[in-house]
Amino acid sequence: MKMEKILFPTQFRELAFNTLESLFPLKEAGLREIVLYHVIPRDEVAFVPFGGYLKEEEERLREEARIRFEDWQKALEREGIGSRAVIEVGDPAPRILSLAGREEVDLIVMGKKRKAEIEELFIGSPTVDILRRACRPVLVHKYMVQFEWDGETVTRTNDRIFERPLLATDWSPASGRALELLLTLGKAVKKAMVTHIIGSKVARGVEKPELSRLEQESEARLEQHCRILREAGIDAESHLSAGNEVQEIIQVSREFNASMIIAGTTGRDFLHKLILGSISHRLAELSELPTLLIP
Repeated sequence: MKMEKILFPTQFRELAFNTLESLFPLKEAGLREIVLYHVIPRDEVAFVPFGGYLKEEEERLREEARIRFEDWQKALEREGIGSRAVIEVGDPAPRILSLAGREEVDLIVMGKKRKAEIEELFIGSPTVDILRRACRPVLVHKYMVQFEWDGETVTRTNDRIFERPLLATDWSPASGRALELLLTLGKAVKKAMVTHIIGSKVARGVEKPELSRLEQESEARLEQHCRILREAGIDAESHLSAGNEVQEIIQVSREFNASMIIAGTTGRDFLHKLILGSISHRLAELSELPTLLIP
């Protein structure tokens, strides 16, 4: 896998440029171009009673977006990263997926919609829609968030997201592709962590000797992942846990100060995925960390 071309959709909300800046370290991993993308929602310029299409309003919104993008492109040029700006009218989610396909980007970066209140999901419905339909990696970025931890409200700024990534693996093919992508980050990573969670359903369904065998097998596979990372020049450590997968991954990410979570998006339980969403999607919704999902 590679990380040469990124699609960066934006509605120019608070901290959007800061989110863009946090991607600059990917230049060390081969990033060469960022496609800046703004979708003017159709309902802002659609037909109105007796007024027709608001062409002048569309032109005004396009010009505002162009001016903002020109400023951003200067910053990218200073970093030695190429860029293009695209401005269109339509429905954001399908437009983003369509452009990602046409441009053959390696990554889509989605920012959270707004600051989340405590116990509120970190991402909105357009991002969820893209996660469910995307056939390429999606980074759900959360530059600044507030969350509840040990009875206290914590504010976190995610500005160095590639320094301490946590790879959450379930040994699926998608998890294997997530490991491949982590390997491409190279010098952008100071230390990588790899975790596997023995799910509650699995732990309850086996006898103690079998559970012990499963633990040993999981530890060996985690160490193999770490060995692959070390051979690529990335310092790595493993963490095995058991319980509710989503809760445990978030707990591990906090205890060991991860800067982002990387996970494959293939769920093993289709019915669970259909009703509640996959484990990886729940991580993107509930974790305060940026979450990189690999299909």
